[in-house]
Amino acid sequence: MQIVLRPIGTVRNKAADGQIREEKQELEGELEIFPEFEDALDGIEGFSHLFVLCYFDRLRPEQIGPLKVKPKRLVQRGYKLEDLPSLGVFALDSPTRPNPIGLTLVRLLRREGRKLIVAGLDVFDNTPIVDIKGYRSGYRTESYSLPDWYTKLMNKTGHI
Repeated sequence: MQIVLRPIGTVRNKAADGQIREEKQELEGELEIFPEFEDALDGIEGFSHLFVLCYFDRLRPEQIGPLKVKPKRLVQRGYKLEDLPSLGVFALDSPTRPNPIGLTLVRLLRREGRKLIVAGLDVFDNTPIVDIKGYRSGYRTESYSLPDWYTKLMNKTGHI
């Protein structure tokens, strides 16, 4: 089976790559939708938040396919890489995946024609957008659980 995806637009982000990797701020940016998909934006203005699916086109070949990686983002929170466990990529937010598809939740600030101005964008400039979905209450859950490894790692750095 072959799956073919067409980009519907591109991310416009003035932040440096290092700022995006830091995850410490709610960066503003634009989702620029290609003209042939502009009609698909009708009605989007009422949503406060949007899910954005992107294609990670900047990954190195060795980042596509591995099934286990270390949660390297925790190095920024004081961990040493050698102290972190190897975990399955489906348990992590790592860009390393069998299929380089990213998901992020952004706050919609406004629409300007084919451009959606958003906050909370943690995606590099010029990243292809694959799809956008409006966030609705049905996606929320009041009851959830987290794995022990996650709770232990996050509690150690004071982030939960």
